[in-house]
Amino acid sequence: MKISGIQKTSLMDYPDHLAAIIFTQGCNFACPYCHNPHLIPNSSSDNSYYSENKVLEFLKSRKGLIDGVVITGGEPTLQSDLLAFIEKIKVIGLKVKLDTNGSNPELLAQLINEDLLDYIAMDVKAPLEKEKAILGKTGFKESIVESIQLIKNSNIDYEFRTTVVPTLHDKEKMGEIGKLIQGSKCHYIQNFRPKNTLDPELSKVKEFPPSKLEKFKNILKKYVEHVTIRN
Repeated sequence: MKISGIQKTSLMDYPDHLAAIIFTQGCNFACPYCHNPHLIPNSSSDNSYYSENKVLEFLKSRKGLIDGVVITGGEPTLQSDLLAFIEKIKVIGLKVKLDTNGSNPELLAQLINEDLLDYIAMDVKAPLEKEKAILGKTGFKESIVESIQLIKNSNIDYEFRTTVVPTLHDKEKMGEIGKLIQGSKCHYIQNFRPKNTLDPELSKVKEFPPSKLEKFKNILKKYVEHVTIRN
């Protein structure tokens, strides 16, 4: 596992749970508004990582203080040993939340089928026809659709979420995202943070006002059971 960061405790990242956060290195998207651009390359700048064994020992020492672990990135499903790593976390007795962009439905299906996940958060970043502008890459349409269906059809708690950026998202795009996840239980709208973005120009862009987020929420409510604006 290429683990580039650890946050000891979070009250925000795993709903209703106190969790540690593990950040993996490497992402196959290049979203211009990404606020963790240092995690996009396959290798860290100094090619140094947290020892997996030390991370597991740390998690053992925190059991009782935390009850869950969030694995995020980067894109965690790029890690070839992710499944084995999660198995070790489950042995400790902690719940696991996975953050993913949905680009690896094969591994996602395996994790679901082997009952290794307690919560999945999938970023649905854009309508499929706008993947180049918003993801910075192409060729992921089928994988994204497959992952959405896998998650919707599982018995695992989940959320879909979209980080909205004034230069990239509008009412029409949010409607298309709603259609993409139609029939799902839960969607979160997240306002982007105009700092430390992959595209430096976006750090100059002002985030959406609350009134605009409410309009997006009303659009998505036509397609999704529960829609929430996450601050």
